[in-house]
This record gives sequence, C-alpha cells and structure tokens, in this order.
Amino acid sequence: MTMETRNKKLKLWELNRVSDEAFKNQKKNPLIIVLDDIRSLNNIGSFFRTSDAFNVEKIFLCGITACPPHRDIHKTALGATDTVAWEYRSNASELISELKALGHAICTIEQTEKTTLLQNIGSLTDETFVLVFGNEVNGVNQDVIDQSTYVIEIPQFGTKHSLNVSVCAGIVMWEFCKRYI
Repeated sequence: MTMETRNKKLKLWELNRVSDEAFKNQKKNPLIIVLDDIRSLNNIGSFFRTSDAFNVEKIFLCGITACPPHRDIHKTALGATDTVAWEYRSNASELISELKALGHAICTIEQTEKTTLLQNIGSLTDETFVLVFGNEVNGVNQDVIDQSTYVIEIPQFGTKHSLNVSVCAGIVMWEFCKRYI
C-alpha cells in the first residue's frame, strides 16, 4: 500500500472545529431535548455531548435530572455543558404544555400501543421537534405521553427491547438531524 492510497486518521487540530463562542452563535437545528427524570449523571453528560454534536437548540432538564456543574456529568459531556443551552424545570408535564402551546411537535421516545417507527419520521412536516426521553427504568411519565404529538419507537430485534437512554438519544437525534443537512 502506498502513502497515497492510505486513509490517514485526522488529528484533533485538523478537524476544523468551531470555537465555543461560534458554536453558541450559529443557527441551531430546530430540535429541543427534554430529559424526564434521567437519574444517571453519565447519561446526562452524554446527552449534552450528543446535543452539541447535532447542534440542538436547547436541553431541558426536568424532575430528578441533575444539573451541571457536576464532575460525573462533565466526565461524559467533555465541556458540552458550556456550549449547549440548557434550563432546569421541575415539572416536565408543565414544560411540555408550554412547548406544545408554542406550536412545537412533542415527540416522546417510548414504546406504546400506537407509535411512529423511527424510520418513518421523514413524513412528519412539523417545524420544531421536542424530543422527550425518560427515566432509565420507568421511561417517560404517562402524563407527558398523553400530551405528545407523536410517540416515536426505535424498532428492535433482540430479546431486551430496550436501549440505554443515551444510546437511544444518539440514534433518534441523528435521524431527526438528517432532515437539516
């Protein structure tokens, strides 16, 4: 193999990353993330890092979901708590009512009787999507599901029928983000 045919791994300084300030000021994808009672600090940090990667508008931390600064959130966020806009709200259901009143489509990521499969979200015509992710054990609270415009489900083919919530978030955010690239 000659040097010309190799695929050289890029160094960090070769990635042409925008500065924190430029990132904060750039136009965001119309995606809002709501964390409904997420208990793991590492998962919360992963949400921040993934939200930075997919240029989301904002994260709302609700209920028992911990807020930055916290070293265990920082461990997985790698500084994204400084770049992604976020806000704490004690009650996810009240927040969802507010966001719905603004005309945003509420997309709860959950398994229910009637769902939209993730591969079919291309047919959704709404402008701003609120993606709601729930507690690692109990999922999204039913009162939030009841207010949802859509319930989105990731098809799964194994025996567990559940994914780690931060893995789920990466899959779902990417599928929604593809609409904007």
